[in-house]
Amino acid sequence: MRWQQEQITLFGKTHDIPRLTAWHGDKGAEYEYSGVRCKPEPWTTELTHIKKQIEEFSPTESFNSVLLNLYRNGLDKMGWHADNEKSLGQNPTIASVSLGTTRKFDLKHRTDKSQRLRLELTSGSLLVMSGDLQHHFLHQVPKQKRIVESRINLTYRTVFKQLINK
Repeated sequence: MRWQQEQITLFGKTHDIPRLTAWHGDKGAEYEYSGVRCKPEPWTTELTHIKKQIEEFSPTESFNSVLLNLYRNGLDKMGWHADNEKSLGQNPTIASVSLGTTRKFDLKHRTDKSQRLRLELTSGSLLVMSGDLQHHFLHQVPKQKRIVESRINLTYRTVFKQLINK
């Protein structure tokens, strides 16, 4: 796996993204988020095997890419966001597989702050987000200082090439 430490610029300052990432998928399945442009590495046997298992579980889906996130310990995190990039289409389905230590996963409604959910994603768990969830909710993997073990998260998705901003 070719892990990368990407950088983003917020309010004029450049920061390391607080986790390592890798992008795999079909040729041409490029993806951009927060100004980070991902060009896919070829599928590995293991990533393809997991993809096929998910597609059997959810037969209407056919994923062409996967974003891998390596959370080295509890200091690595993902802030509040929605996976609502144009290249993912109107109501994207994202299948998230957790491997390694258990981490918290939070959801909150964009306008109704009483609608919140916290999940504990254990190793081997599958979380599928679909429908209009990305329109109404934000999600995050919060910092957890006491965690010293790593976690890999695989987020399978479909990138629509015709929707990518060139």
